[in-house]
Amino acid sequence: MATNRTFTMIKPDAVANGHIGNILAMITNAGFKIISLKLTQLTVADAQAFYEVHTARPFYGELVDFMSRGPIVAAILEKDNAVSDFRTLIGATNPADAAEGTIRKAYATSMGENAVHGSDSDENAAIESAFHFAGREQF
Repeated sequence: MATNRTFTMIKPDAVANGHIGNILAMITNAGFKIISLKLTQLTVADAQAFYEVHTARPFYGELVDFMSRGPIVAAILEKDNAVSDFRTLIGATNPADAAEGTIRKAYATSMGENAVHGSDSDENAAIESAFHFAGREQF
């Protein structure tokens, strides 16, 4: 059963390139309510833990290095059909394949530096939200 919450991160590339405000505007203009929001930085250990499911993948080390190289913006979003609608809003992982009007089409620079993360399931949205936000930080 679909829930009404999802998790996102604005990744270090988009933060460094000054796109936080524009990405948050795209999110709220698409009807999402921001439930929790913070600027933070993942340590290498944090990034390793968050992306643990990808440890066997060849890109794991680069992903950990990338995600821990600078600040991120973590957020919990609320909207009916949140996970699916947000995945549509962010677009394909490869910005060259992303549809016009998506976050990645507008702000990603490559498949590896693709501006934003979005949970891929309701279960992962809950896990990822809890990873970044204590219960008292979720409204």
